[in-house]
Amino acid sequence: MKIVLDVMGGDLSPSAPVLGAIQALKKTRSETQIVLIGNQEVIDKSLDGFTSPNLSIKHTDQSIEATDKASTVVKSKPNSSLVIGLKMIKEKKADAFISAGNTGAQMAASTLILGRIPHVKRPALSVFFPALTGGKILCDVGANPDASASHLLQFAIMSSVYLDHVEGVKNPKIGLINIGEEPSKGSELYQKSHTLLKEEMPNFIGNVESRNIMTTDADVLVCDGFVGNTIIKFAEGWILSFADMIKIKIMSRARYKIGAQMIQPALQEIRNQFDYEEHGGTPLLGVNGISIVCHGSSTSKAIMNSIILAQKSIKEKIIEDISRDIDKHLEPLNES
Repeated sequence: MKIVLDVMGGDLSPSAPVLGAIQALKKTRSETQIVLIGNQEVIDKSLDGFTSPNLSIKHTDQSIEATDKASTVVKSKPNSSLVIGLKMIKEKKADAFISAGNTGAQMAASTLILGRIPHVKRPALSVFFPALTGGKILCDVGANPDASASHLLQFAIMSSVYLDHVEGVKNPKIGLINIGEEPSKGSELYQKSHTLLKEEMPNFIGNVESRNIMTTDADVLVCDGFVGNTIIKFAEGWILSFADMIKIKIMSRARYKIGAQMIQPALQEIRNQFDYEEHGGTPLLGVNGISIVCHGSSTSKAIMNSIILAQKSIKEKIIEDISRDIDKHLEPLNES
């Protein structure tokens, strides 16, 4: 298998992507070929003499900036690392593309270049996060601020396949984020979504209030992108603030410092559970190829885990299986 890594994207580029690729090669010891795409001179400096028969460079000196308009990058920057990398997937010259660059541009370019899986109307972004009842998928988290009931059904199907194949959760249960547990709760969109999910998905368990996200039996949580993005960003901010509050309290008294030393291993384990670096990026679900979107501030560890995620996605044939399940459920509904 061959994975293309955008070296020009991300706050910590080029060092983090290059080091992440090196770490992945050392850790997996597989036959995976990694192609670093970007400015060769810059990449060579970051490699610092490291060589591997499984590592190659594809030169381009054009990159996507945070200020570039997402909808026009394919035409305005055809020689960018993003566009060239995705075209390699489209032309079957590689199996997966990874970037920590402009998320909007990657979503737009992936949709334009790779196209959508048949019957998929809206590609979606999902995130994996740990909870008291096991790991869960939240989808959509920003790709579709406006959505229909059939779109939310697509999100449920695609996320279920992803959770099954990549995280090993068999027959995942599905919940719909809502303001109450009763089917009549929420806006018209969420009432229609509840009805459709109940009809089409045997593992649908009903509405899930946001306060129960961490304890619900549902493995897949679906919502529109506006709601999902709000949830995930609030969670990120709350976790950081909570950690800061704990530090302030611990440092306020000597006896707290002594107690903190005793529970430090437990606190570190909890921190690791919620560390996005442990899970890497997430595939853009619904496009006809593997395009993995990484956090803009991804470190080398996050990039390494994104490469491992790409390897799993390729090996488990995630695109083929999403296409199969979408056909089964959505072909009769494709005019909805």
